[in-house]
Amino acid sequence: MDKTPNHALSPMPCPVALEDVDLFEPGAAEHWYEAYDILHREAPVLRLADEGLTPDKDAFILTKHADISRVVKDWERFPPTLSLLVDQIEATGSLPQEMPDLDAMIISICSLRPTPELWRAHRQELTDPWVGPGAGRHREMITDHVDFLIDQWIADREVDFVRQFARPLPQRTMASVLGFPLEDVARLEIWGNAQVMSYVHGCGHNNKLTPEQAREKFRLLDGFSDYVRQKTREKRASPQDDMVSFLTQVHYQALDRKLTDDEINGVVYAMVIGGLETTQYAICEQAQLICERPGLFQELKADRSLIRGFIEEGMRLRSPTQGLSTRITSRDEIFQGVKVPAGSSLHLRWGAANIDPDEFEDPKELKPDRKAVTRHLAFSAGPRVCPGAGLSRLEQTIAWNRLLDRLDDIQFGLDNDFLHQPGIMLGTNRLNLTFTPA
Repeated sequence: MDKTPNHALSPMPCPVALEDVDLFEPGAAEHWYEAYDILHREAPVLRLADEGLTPDKDAFILTKHADISRVVKDWERFPPTLSLLVDQIEATGSLPQEMPDLDAMIISICSLRPTPELWRAHRQELTDPWVGPGAGRHREMITDHVDFLIDQWIADREVDFVRQFARPLPQRTMASVLGFPLEDVARLEIWGNAQVMSYVHGCGHNNKLTPEQAREKFRLLDGFSDYVRQKTREKRASPQDDMVSFLTQVHYQALDRKLTDDEINGVVYAMVIGGLETTQYAICEQAQLICERPGLFQELKADRSLIRGFIEEGMRLRSPTQGLSTRITSRDEIFQGVKVPAGSSLHLRWGAANIDPDEFEDPKELKPDRKAVTRHLAFSAGPRVCPGAGLSRLEQTIAWNRLLDRLDDIQFGLDNDFLHQPGIMLGTNRLNLTFTPA
């Protein structure tokens, strides 16, 4: 059975020509990959007229690996939209925490990491020890969560893989990393959904919410901020071996001081928004890739050295976050022969870049032994590369090692429609699998 995201059942017709391509239309996720083929062939740089940050500016969709790699590695030439927002906040002379409709992460960016140098220090001092290179400290904890979840359904010989494994694993892992009780995971899921509301329900490449949706988002996030503040107070008084306790105690060398509660709140916000859905989607798509390729499960089971390459290829072929409008041109540019004026918004389409035939030989083939297998852009690259990549890779690696240990095979179950959630992330709504316990 050959099931790919672009061949799923959908009310939206599959694009066959450039005029059919709209990456942001409802239902577009079901045919993104056919759209990428068209864009690579006919419009690797696609202009979105009058869709820049201001009505007099345009946006451009970039789909080539070389273009996107160049953009993300040059902060000065292609500044992040967040850095422009920080500059605007500073120009008002007001404290960011006193301004309406700013989430905790943006507020903390204003003081903790407004520049490339501080962004780098923030990662090295505050997040790397827990979700970056230091993520290995969580190996035993993650393994326990994986086995706990498998124990819940292994006797049934069938599983709703999204609901019973791929979704709860990163939720439980992140709760443990931060030091939050597992009984609070249900609330953390609600707050996590609120954080990514723009990326799921927002319209267009800028992920704009309606006023009603925005109010609901911030209402929910007020509850999350209250929760994190309470936990921060508790851990200042009685620190444990967890990330929030660490943040309450660490002396941040880059600013030569300790962190405020607002800053800790922002760091936690960033951990949740980046650490839940993306890992869920990666693991779910990897399961589908295995089911589509007879013999792959047994190949991985027999040779565990292939797991690393399989995970990287899975994220390349089915990038969890397909694209984001995160950069601005600071000067006139030319991409693929297309003139892009200064002040234009750039929508970086990671999903398309990762199957760019000019970058990857046989781009739609899964090759665990592919040379330089990590050169995909699923985690971005450059100074703003995903800080939690180490934790996500570790979760995926442990998940598949234990699934291969405890199962003899997996196949698609009944009643799968392979439809995806709306927005810019490749999130399969549900995935029914059958299997034979080892």
